[in-house]
Amino acid sequence: MEQFFSYDSRLGIPVPDLTKDWQDYSVETQEKILFSWEQIRGAIPDRIIELETLINERQGDLSNESSFSRSCELNTEIAELASIINDLWLWYRAGDNALDEKPQD
Repeated sequence: MEQFFSYDSRLGIPVPDLTKDWQDYSVETQEKILFSWEQIRGAIPDRIIELETLINERQGDLSNESSFSRSCELNTEIAELASIINDLWLWYRAGDNALDEKPQD
């Protein structure tokens, strides 16, 4: 099923990467793609927990940081992790609709 998904290194998960319209796939292929997507979607909450843990670590570092430039770096890292979490929730909530229409980057 890898041919229907591409790994997004920013998100840390494979995302749908369909080359044809959904209805152009056979019912059997659709079922296999849906099964794979549900497994991927099921892992998204765990990925979000990992990222939230990183945010908490960065926030702890930030509260003890006296260097302004390092504080800015930590804030940037926190913002990027929060952005990734937001994008993961969008994929999670998209459910099977993510296979019908790929979100725009």
